[in-house]
Amino acid sequence: MEILVVGTSYKTAPLTLRERLAFPPWALGPALDELAAVVPEGVILSTCHRVELYAAAPDPQLAMAALERFWCQQRGLPLSLLEPHLYRLTASAAAQHLFSVACGLDSAVIGEAQILGQVRDALLAALQHHAAGLTLSALFRHAQAAGKRARAQTTIGRRAASTSSAAVELALHLFGDLRSSRVLLVGAGKMGHLVARNLLQKSVAGIAVVGRTSDRARQLALDCGGDVALARLEEGLRSCDIVITCTTAPHYVLHTQTLARVMAERPARRLLLIDLAVPRDVEPAAADLPGVRLFNIDDLQHIVDANLSSRQAEAAKLAPLLAQELARFQRWLATQSVVPTIAALRRHAEDIRRRELARTQAVLAPLSDDDRRRIEALTLAIQKKLLHDPIALLRAAALGGQGDLTARFVRRLFALDDTDHGYRAGPADGEIAGPRLPSGHGRRGAVGQAPAHVPMDTHVP
Repeated sequence: MEILVVGTSYKTAPLTLRERLAFPPWALGPALDELAAVVPEGVILSTCHRVELYAAAPDPQLAMAALERFWCQQRGLPLSLLEPHLYRLTASAAAQHLFSVACGLDSAVIGEAQILGQVRDALLAALQHHAAGLTLSALFRHAQAAGKRARAQTTIGRRAASTSSAAVELALHLFGDLRSSRVLLVGAGKMGHLVARNLLQKSVAGIAVVGRTSDRARQLALDCGGDVALARLEEGLRSCDIVITCTTAPHYVLHTQTLARVMAERPARRLLLIDLAVPRDVEPAAADLPGVRLFNIDDLQHIVDANLSSRQAEAAKLAPLLAQELARFQRWLATQSVVPTIAALRRHAEDIRRRELARTQAVLAPLSDDDRRRIEALTLAIQKKLLHDPIALLRAAALGGQGDLTARFVRRLFALDDTDHGYRAGPADGEIAGPRLPSGHGRRGAVGQAPAHVPMDTHVP
C-alpha cells in the first residue's frame, strides 16, 4: 500500500474554483461512501483553503487517476478545468505534505489552529463511512502527533496573526487581564463575531454590543451563547473599559464631542478605543482627549506583521520535528509487510503452549490455583523469549527492504499457514495507538486489487 494525495489549495486555485471543488458537510458523507468503492483506502480533507483527496493503494498511478475521475464526477466538473490547479504527491512526499498541513505550515496564516482539528475530523469521517483503513489511519494519527508537537514545542501558533485576534492581544497587553474589563463592541458583522469569540476565549468580564440593527446584535449574542448583552451606544460608553469598533459605516460612528461628554462623566477611568473599520469609525481627534487611547487598523497591522514574522521564524525550527515524525511513520509502514507473519508466528507458538499444557492437565489438576498461575506465567515467559529473536529479525529485515523474503523463510521454517492473514496488530513501544476501525471494512477497490483484511479492534501504531 502506497500513500498518495491529489489536491488543490489557495496556492494553486482561486476561491471561485475551490468553492466548486469543495465537499460541504452535507455532501461529504455520501462522497466518502462512494470513495470506499474507488480506492482501497481514502480520506477527504476539505476546508476553506484546501481540498485534498488522500488514498492508500498498491498502484498509486491507477489510484491517482481513479481519484481524479471520482472528484470530477462528484463535483460535476471536467478534468480539463481541474488539471492546471492540481498537485499530486506520492509516497514520502505525500506523507510529508500532510504533516506540514497539520502543523499549520501550509496554511494561509502560518500556524493557524483550526487545521489540526480539521485533519482529525477528516479521518474520523472517513472511518465512520468505512473509507479509511489501517494505512491512512496511521498516517493521519502521525500527522496529528506532529501538529500537537509543533504547538507544544514552539510558539508557532501562540501570537495573534489576524486583525481580530491582534485587537484582543493589544487589549490584553494594555490591561494585563481582561477578567475585570468590560468591552463595548460596535458592529455585529463577521468581524464583530470574530472579535467576540476571541474576547470570550480570554475570559473577559462582559461584552455589550451595538449593531446597525437590533436583529444583527441579537444574533451575535445568540451565536456567542448569550454571553453578549445589547446596549445603546452612549450608555455603553459610560460603563465600558474598552471599545472595539468594526462597522461598515461610511462615516464616523464615534465623534470626539460624544466621547468628550462621556469622559467628563468618568474622569477617573481610562478608555481604550480600537478602531478596526475602513473607513474609520472613530474620529481621529478623539485621541487627544484625556484618558483616551486610540488605535486604528494600521497600528494593529504592525502587531500582525511582527507576529507573522515570529511565526515564520518558529516554522524554520520545525524541520527536525517533521523529519522525526515522518521517519516514525515510514518505519511503521515498512514493518507492515511482516505483521501477518509475526501474528501467525505468535498464534502458532500459543497453540503449541496450550496443547502442551492440556497434555499435562492430569498432573496440574492437583496443584493449587497459585501454582497453576505460576506455571502459566512460566510458559508465557518462555514463549515470549523464544519468539523475541525471530520477530526482531522480521522487523529488522522489513526496515532493510527484505521483509517479504524473510517472512517467507520464517513461514517455511515454522510451517506457518501462508493463507492466514488475519491478525491483531498491537502498537509497538513508543508508537501511536490508532483508532478502532469499523466492522465490515474489507472491500475490493476500483483500482483492481483487494486490500488486505483489516480486522475489528486493530490498533494502528
